[in-house]
Amino acid sequence: MEILTMESSDDTPQVILNKDKNIFEISGRCLPEDAVSFFNPIMDWIKRYAQSPNPATAFHIKLDYFNTASSKLLLDLLTALKPIPAIRVIWHSYADDEEVQEAGAEFSEQVDIPFEFRER
Repeated sequence: MEILTMESSDDTPQVILNKDKNIFEISGRCLPEDAVSFFNPIMDWIKRYAQSPNPATAFHIKLDYFNTASSKLLLDLLTALKPIPAIRVIWHSYADDEEVQEAGAEFSEQVDIPFEFRER
């Protein structure tokens, strides 16, 4: 399966989705001008991956900030992860970033996926 890599910018996070190396990560700031267009390749990749996933998948989310449009699409992304067996989300946040911590807690309540919370 091809690797999906998207470099970060001032408004978009870095994305690395690599089945062979078992790396699934989104990190940085997420406030793209067109959130749907930004998330489309990620969603497409996840749908293909779900057809033949690794035995276990840890999806790391290390966002410093995300806007409202991105929040909706993050929920869509988490929902797309649900059919993947042995999926878990590792939600990373800074100890003093209550906003990102609370958002992770809310996402974990909205989707039926195991979440693990880690401080960076």
